Amino acid sequence: MIFIGILTIIVALALPSFKKGYNPILLTRISSIIFIYAGALAFNVYYIQSIGSGVGLYSGLFNVSTISQFLDTVILFIAALILISWPLLTGSNENLNKLNYAKEYSLVVLFSSLGSILLLSSSDLISMYLSIELQSFGVYILASLFRYSESATSAGLKYFLLGGLSSCIILLGSGLIYAYTGLTNFENIYSLVSVYSNGTIVIGLTLGIILIIIGLLFKVAAAPLHNLSPDVYDESPTIVTIWLTIMPKIAILIFLLEIISHTSHSLSVIGDYNILNEINNSITNYSIKTLLLISSLLSLIIGSVVGLSQKKIKRLLAYSTISHIGFILLALLINSESSIESLLFYIIQYSLTNLNIFLIIIALGYIINNNIQKDRNINPTNVSGAKDISYLVELKGQFYSNPLLSISLSICLFSMAGVPPLMGFFSKQFVLSSALDNGYYFMSIIAIITSVISASYYLKIVRLLHSELENNLSYLGSFETNGTHVNESAITSFHSFLISSLTLIILLFVLKPSLILNSTQLLSLSLYFN
Repeated sequence: MIFIGILTIIVALALPSFKKGYNPILLTRISSIIFIYAGALAFNVYYIQSIGSGVGLYSGLFNVSTISQFLDTVILFIAALILISWPLLTGSNENLNKLNYAKEYSLVVLFSSLGSILLLSSSDLISMYLSIELQSFGVYILASLFRYSESATSAGLKYFLLGGLSSCIILLGSGLIYAYTGLTNFENIYSLVSVYSNGTIVIGLTLGIILIIIGLLFKVAAAPLHNLSPDVYDESPTIVTIWLTIMPKIAILIFLLEIISHTSHSLSVIGDYNILNEINNSITNYSIKTLLLISSLLSLIIGSVVGLSQKKIKRLLAYSTISHIGFILLALLINSESSIESLLFYIIQYSLTNLNIFLIIIALGYIINNNIQKDRNINPTNVSGAKDISYLVELKGQFYSNPLLSISLSICLFSMAGVPPLMGFFSKQFVLSSALDNGYYFMSIIAIITSVISASYYLKIVRLLHSELENNLSYLGSFETNGTHVNESAITSFHSFLISSLTLIILLFVLKPSLILNSTQLLSLSLYFN
């Protein structure tokens, strides 16, 4: 469905009659409808009994499983919600085309989403790499989409160079696996390793898997491979940052989960043959778990400690994301039934909470921009669209002018900090519980300490929101004009409805947790015992 939608939009944009009199913002609405319809189709075929352990497609290049179908539905619906949050601009079509990149944004987002859902179902080294590149190139273009902005162009270039490096690492790992096994299909590789007693193949396979994992950790900005993340998030427009922080990470983390789960299962079979294979099995599992353990530890520490000194909102949220990646990697390295369940639940709650935070920041940016226009008696047709909120101090005193948005943002921040009884508290509790059950006491203590540290910078934002105004500090900021003229932006009613709905889900999750928890439990059972 996504592919059909891409072809339809490309053909429509090529028609001269379509170019003359259309509003570019309508294209984002059409794209969101495509996402919703594709998500409904994915959910419609979500039957555990019929899918079983998976259905192979295209000669084994892809494998449709219960977990891929469920995450496809989640990704597609979140993508639709992000597109709906694009600012509602009015004005002449000529001026809209100069400033509003909705046309390019929608098309690139469709390509990137197609790469994400293909990656979730990849079961071959070739399809894996092509899916990652399809997703990544879309993200590179999104980061530099606002081509008249120097910061956005810089962000896109940084993302492209470092993302290309991570892709090279993944390709090197894939080449090593093919060199030692002569196979590209994952199931065939696992089967060969489970019956072959040559330790050289196991060691070569282990090295290839480690390189692939390092490249994927680079993609999700896990420490110590996190350097590109804060700069790119800060320099990209907020409407692009909201995509970068959520969509690419979901697909890559789930793909990491499938690789580690299947690899551990295959290598555990090896240990039944002889002492040499037991040694190889121990070395392989130890290497992969050590890599994830180091990355999880550094992500927790760096994301929490370095975030304390940040004065820009998007840089702070970037380090917050790194800290949450540490929790996800902790659940990933445990690789038990309970940890897989906690990992899936953590990804879902993080995506919903992070989406709501950025939707609120975008809404506050619209409002602050309009207030500045009125305060300075500026004609709204002489300034560019909604201004992004850059610094934390711009949020000061927003409770007094926008109480509902401020309360919603406070609830989301408390949830990210892990304050009970919000949704984020239960996600961290599940991860820590599975860590304690499996003997990871030191990592549990580090995770608790870093959670307390990170809570301080969440509380700093809440304190700024509820501080009294001084000399109109809520109107700080300058306009970045580029010669284009559009009317002022407005928050759509659906944007407001979306913020309120997500806030209520986060706040009232404790009253009806079974809906999400039952789904994650079934998915973890289907993956762990597959």
